[in-house]
Amino acid sequence: MSGVVTRCRQALGLAMALAAAAPGIAAAQVLTIGNASVVTTIDPHYHNLGPNNALAMHIFDTLIWRDARARAHPMLAESITAVSDRVWELKLRRGVTWHDGRPFTADDVVFTFERVPQVQNSPGSFIGFLRAIERVEVVDPHTIRLHTHQPHPLMPLDLASVSIIARHAATGAGTEDFNAGRAAIGTGPYRLGTYRSGDRVELLRNDSYWGGREPWERVNVRFLLNDGARTAALLAGDVDLIEQIPTTDLERLRREPRIVVTSIPSLRTTFMLTDYSRTGPHPSVTDNAGVPLPRNPFLDLRVRRALSMAINREALVERVMDGAAQATAQWLPEGAFGFNPDVRPPAFDPEGAKRLLAEAGFPEGFRISLYTPNDRWPNDGRISQAVAQMWTRIGVRTSIDAMPFSAFVPRRTRLDFAVQLGAWGSSTGEASNFLLSIVGTYDRQRLTGAANMSRYSDPRMDEYLVRGAATMDDEAREAIWREAVAYYAEQVPLIQLVQYVNNWAHRRGLVHDPRMDERSIAMGIRPQR
Repeated sequence: MSGVVTRCRQALGLAMALAAAAPGIAAAQVLTIGNASVVTTIDPHYHNLGPNNALAMHIFDTLIWRDARARAHPMLAESITAVSDRVWELKLRRGVTWHDGRPFTADDVVFTFERVPQVQNSPGSFIGFLRAIERVEVVDPHTIRLHTHQPHPLMPLDLASVSIIARHAATGAGTEDFNAGRAAIGTGPYRLGTYRSGDRVELLRNDSYWGGREPWERVNVRFLLNDGARTAALLAGDVDLIEQIPTTDLERLRREPRIVVTSIPSLRTTFMLTDYSRTGPHPSVTDNAGVPLPRNPFLDLRVRRALSMAINREALVERVMDGAAQATAQWLPEGAFGFNPDVRPPAFDPEGAKRLLAEAGFPEGFRISLYTPNDRWPNDGRISQAVAQMWTRIGVRTSIDAMPFSAFVPRRTRLDFAVQLGAWGSSTGEASNFLLSIVGTYDRQRLTGAANMSRYSDPRMDEYLVRGAATMDDEAREAIWREAVAYYAEQVPLIQLVQYVNNWAHRRGLVHDPRMDERSIAMGIRPQR
């Protein structure tokens, strides 16, 4: 962890350097970004979702920030120091003001940490990032000490996921107050102009930003959910940059002289989730006559392994993703902290899958409905269709129920689905993020499993998280994460599919810094000098 602490003592770096690199910009610069997904809220603590988090980075700051390669740097905290195994001291940046001109102090950090666990009905809570904190000690208005329950080397990475909000602006405020702009008072480089749910967000430059004035006076974030519409908008000049390029358009855009394509390995992986919340029947899992099965077949490891072996991941990469992905059996790309080079995707073996199903008591297979969004992740609907065909060939007859992500989320939150497509971006760049949020047992008291929509629970997986999160030595901690990855691949709690490659396209004349966490942010886009 010493490397993270050292980096957190460095200057803010990239953002400030980029700001300084664009002198002489015209007075009325406007940037328009074409988002592939909607922003569901302006409240930075309500829904831990990629588009929401990307938008929050414009309005709110965090104590620590992660750059495009998921490396930690100081932000509202000028430094973070482990003064003992269980105490972290943060020196807060002086001279920072909120958008309304009032000063930022340690009291706002205390208020933020108090509010996060109190947000009601969150479909993806941020409380897991604060789980290690036992108490917050305010030393003075610009110094705080975080006392943890046990040694917690991940503190700098965790703090990079929690947006700091103003006590004076957000006391008593609900999510609707943020969406209306009343509580959306941040310290970030942009102020909220307007939020039109399902359509766009308009951001206005914060000319008093402590990190230096941004080159864009106004940033428009448009929600263009249709793949073809995003590409068309870019080619027509209606937007300056688009994310999640349709894989079928990649080569075309690379050949277009007016367009530049940027790419980077993604921290996002996609997988199939099967339901663990029920031991008995589910209406969407039936025998071949349509009668619900008396027991949940996904609790049987042989069934999960059979479904995994039936998937031709290389075909998903080549035919569905047009090469813009990698087959995987784990949740981080090669080179990330915790990636296990010994864990490879299972071999495509449909005949072996049929034998396992027979051993599990399903020689004739069964029927399932597979639920999927069709506008959230690259080729999400196409991936689900391809997997459904592969499963059908081994006797698990699979029908598809595809829907917009806005309809998918509330049903996922209610645990309606027996089988669903999922995806997760480990924005911290370390294996613990996935273990904490997706695989960890759903437990509000322990603040684990906030995004565990399958309700999978395994004490051994939980133990890996607890042990690794308390191991200060980097080498020893990574060994624990790699052991957890190997056990995960053996148990198949989720059926891993592919690791994405992030792609953007922008008009020539801009410089774009692509991010591993797939976030599209105006602070990473600059006029070319």
